Amino acid sequence: MSRSLIRHRLTPFFAARIRQNHRLFASSSSALPQPQPEPSSPSSDEAVFLTENCVKRMKELQADEARGKMLRLSIEAGGCSGFQYNFLLDDKTDADDRVFERDGVKLVVDKISLDFVKGATVDYVEELIRSAFQVSTNPSAVGGCSCKSSFMVK
Repeated sequence: MSRSLIRHRLTPFFAARIRQNHRLFASSSSALPQPQPEPSSPSSDEAVFLTENCVKRMKELQADEARGKMLRLSIEAGGCSGFQYNFLLDDKTDADDRVFERDGVKLVVDKISLDFVKGATVDYVEELIRSAFQVSTNPSAVGGCSCKSSFMVK
């Protein structure tokens, strides 16, 4: 195929994706002024849970190099199943974040990602080939890859 033919076929696709992302970000930013529920008392079906192993590992990290850091869970498009979990240590929260806490350890999830992980459980798993935080159960997922780093939504 010629370059111009490829460009004419791909341009509408990318333009549609950009418009879709713009609508997504515009709708999330327009929801910011609305009152947020208290982070300490989320309903159980909207909560994200931390296992004992997850809390233990976060306390170990906080004792060493991650003082005052929180575990942030976000969802990104990609991975072998459509969406992937992304974990990082963060020291700040944004206006649209929900904070879930267990035994002094905080998990931060942004509003858009929360729709994908409501009712999920975050665990810390040590295996021969890797050690990592992972979502061990997710009621919003119908399937995923065997490494539990990506998932498909219902």
